[in-house]
Amino acid sequence: MTGNAYIEVDFRQRAKHGQRAPGDVFLSKKLKAEDRIISVLSDGLGSGVKASVLATLTATMGVKYATSFRDIRKSAATIMETLPVCSVRKISYSTFTIADVDGEGAARVIEHGNPPFVLLRDGKHVPVPTETLVLEQWQDRPLTSAQLTLEPGDRLVFVSDGVTQSGIGEASMPLGWGDESAVALMLEKVKAKPDLSAGRLAQALVDQAMRNDRLRPKDDISCAVLYFRSPRRLLVMTGPPFSKERDGELVEIALSYPGRKAICGGTTASIISRGLGREVTVDLGDLDPDVPPPSRMEGVDLITEGTLTMAHLAELLEHSGPDVELPPNAVGDLLELMLESDIIEFVVGTRINEAHQDPNIPVQLDLRRNIVKKIAQLLEEKHLKETRVRLL
Repeated sequence: MTGNAYIEVDFRQRAKHGQRAPGDVFLSKKLKAEDRIISVLSDGLGSGVKASVLATLTATMGVKYATSFRDIRKSAATIMETLPVCSVRKISYSTFTIADVDGEGAARVIEHGNPPFVLLRDGKHVPVPTETLVLEQWQDRPLTSAQLTLEPGDRLVFVSDGVTQSGIGEASMPLGWGDESAVALMLEKVKAKPDLSAGRLAQALVDQAMRNDRLRPKDDISCAVLYFRSPRRLLVMTGPPFSKERDGELVEIALSYPGRKAICGGTTASIISRGLGREVTVDLGDLDPDVPPPSRMEGVDLITEGTLTMAHLAELLEHSGPDVELPPNAVGDLLELMLESDIIEFVVGTRINEAHQDPNIPVQLDLRRNIVKKIAQLLEEKHLKETRVRLL
């Protein structure tokens, strides 16, 4: 994002008990050229596969139309014209929340049928003025629209009714958990940890809703959070510079970088260790037969083996969704650093590593540049990260 602000987007979900496919769908798309993020949370009628299909259709249309049209009210009207009304229950086949936020903090939110979105600011729940829109052809299906300007530190929270109605029928909450209780938990979590990530806040709400339902959710439970804040930066250095005369440049990059730092590769770590006069120690706490253990050095958050570890990381990213499970090894440690960061800058040394020219070594280990390129692409596509690659 432009300027000193960044929009962190994350999402957590649990399907209704007994259903493999969740009936809620959350989609986000980053428009780099326009410095915008479009996010849609949709809740399909009922549960299971049918609800999932309806919600997917709604969310996909929401992203497409909001991307195409600046007026997201027009997008919502088009969606409602496409989705029919249940002839028995007289309600939409899918509810939705569409958020369009740009890098300057200008946000527009339009809702139909979902619980009202929540704005958290300075540790408080701030009410946002809304406008009720009634379309001429859909008099009984009102929309709610809001426009606001986000400030650094603001969070927008969207939930499906599986959150607010969790625990319904229990003696302590016969009508369900409710909006106010959900907001109270949000405030409690943010007060305890003011820089709480979007993902951890979403997870806290989903976990509590699960507990309300005694771990057997009566409906699909979904929560999405957009967190507008200063970007968290990560530098990933892998491979020695093409020329040994540039080793000092790599050391200077490591020393002056204003963010967290990771080194992938023993040779790279040795160059920086010598240049800074700092010792590298191997962490033997979690040994994995497939991944070399991580190492530590003062001033660096993580050191891993190079190409093999990054190849495993690329494979993990490729075959996992947004809610990726982190393995208890160096790959998981490195990915956790990346997921907790917003802007990930790779410095890729281009010196040939003779150890990787053996024809018996898999092709993906041959050129670290291709692995880094793939990791950067997956981080952008699946996790909405901003990545930069610099060859050295």
